[in-house]
Amino acid sequence: MKSNKITLVFLATFLLILGSCEDSLEIDAADSFTEEFVYSDINQVTSLVLTNYNSTESWGLNKTIWWSRRYNIENASFESKFNFRDLDRLALRRGWNPANVGDFNNKWRIYYSYIREINLFFDKIDDSQAAMDAPEEAEILKAEMRFLRANLYFKLTRLYGAVPLIKETVGFDAETFDIPRNTYEECVEYIVAELDAAAAVLPETRPATEFGRATKVAAMAVKSRALLYAASELHDPSTAPSGPLYDYTKTTKWEDAAKAAKDIIDLLGNRDLIAVANAEEYRDLFLEAHEDIIWARPYGSDLYDFGTDVNSLWNQTQAPSGYGGWALSSPTLNYVLQYNMADGTSTQEGGYDPMNPNTDREMRYYANLNYNGATFRDREVEYFLSEDVNVFPHGLDSPEGLGNTLHSSKTGYNIRKFQDESVGLTETSPGRPFILYRLAEVFLNYAEASYHTGDEAAALEYLNKVSTRALQPTISASGEELLEAIKRERRVELAFEGHNFYDERRWMNSENLGFDIKGLRWTKMTDGNVVPEEYTVITRPWFDRQYYLPIPLSEIEKAPSLEQNAGY
Repeated sequence: MKSNKITLVFLATFLLILGSCEDSLEIDAADSFTEEFVYSDINQVTSLVLTNYNSTESWGLNKTIWWSRRYNIENASFESKFNFRDLDRLALRRGWNPANVGDFNNKWRIYYSYIREINLFFDKIDDSQAAMDAPEEAEILKAEMRFLRANLYFKLTRLYGAVPLIKETVGFDAETFDIPRNTYEECVEYIVAELDAAAAVLPETRPATEFGRATKVAAMAVKSRALLYAASELHDPSTAPSGPLYDYTKTTKWEDAAKAAKDIIDLLGNRDLIAVANAEEYRDLFLEAHEDIIWARPYGSDLYDFGTDVNSLWNQTQAPSGYGGWALSSPTLNYVLQYNMADGTSTQEGGYDPMNPNTDREMRYYANLNYNGATFRDREVEYFLSEDVNVFPHGLDSPEGLGNTLHSSKTGYNIRKFQDESVGLTETSPGRPFILYRLAEVFLNYAEASYHTGDEAAALEYLNKVSTRALQPTISASGEELLEAIKRERRVELAFEGHNFYDERRWMNSENLGFDIKGLRWTKMTDGNVVPEEYTVITRPWFDRQYYLPIPLSEIEKAPSLEQNAGY
């Protein structure tokens, strides 16, 4: 085991160095000695496969950029903004261009680097000594690599639309290197076919020692998400941008998406989600392995997100400043208002008091958010400034408080979800997962797809399985009101899990993509009352071209057949 760990660390470091230094599709194969050594033994091949799990999402958006190893895509979504000095790290305010997309830089190169590594694996594995010695294990490893490659192509399509489908190792001569984009529909069909093939081979379950490795259900979950995205408004031929690079024309698209989700539900026995009694129990669901997790990336004392850089995990990077946290993501008030009241009414109805915004809110408000007055790590969060410091001092988490005050929240909120308060800010939690797919998402996928097929009964049933688990009253909406309830539930239930950036785009909700970002400014008055004031933190504009990232200029220059995305 120790030998395998050493080899895994070496290979991961090797791939990281290559990925940070080389252009996409231009990674040299390992030298013959290393290659022969790896493919001579099934344990070494397993270690090689495991390094490619680094292609999955994790706590940071982009491992090649220091800042974005420490926050994720929530700061480009409706959910939150990058907090430190209001920096435009994601280039959302100045607008993307083919030469610069802020902290999204290198995504194209990184994903295709992994695809090339996986293609190299398929070039070698069938004729290897390892496959001859352990053919059944080799077949499982091939299915895992097939799964990971399909997942990479899905991640490319949700950022760029149609991309080139490179299914085998590409040489360096100009003729083979200049590869055009496939159509979006071809990409989706390939992703689904590869996931179906992988699911047919992968085991349904894994032992605890293999937590985080692909299963049949994980492959089905990626397929469910991919088909839901493809069926959405953004990919309808009637919406702009349109054409083969963006459109999905299957007439059964919503039925296919519904079936993909229902197949998972049926395979798992059509059971309910794990019940919780309060916000603390709900919060714990994101700190440990459990049966509702379909696929996750495991982290703990033996495995960090980025080498031994523990401050890339969320305990420190997202905690309020007065605790020594970096508070890199500030949830927007615009988004926070999506959280209902405890009785199920919205914040647009009579029960919500803007002067007491933290009172009588739904359970997930208290589970997901740090707000002024929240009890966190044995004290109350204090975002307030004092009206008179001779009467009361400034709050510990305010711009005049403890720690690096440049990190004090600009919106009056920080992320509490994923925070493990049982360990210190710079300690790792044993076995804490970064959840990639879970059953609640599958229920919401099925609810949304069922709504669009006209099956409102099924949509309501599975929407309520999620909502009532969160202690909300049963929803009985229909028509457009039901669709909006499904969208709201996705925003709240899947908070900060990397969904909203894509959901608002595929729904084409431009009002949640460009908007005046609102926050709460708190003041402690001389009478002891703490009073909020709503204000505009900063304005995020919206450019229609930003439904997709541009193809990087460096890739267009190397491969003139690559057509640039609309508007760039």
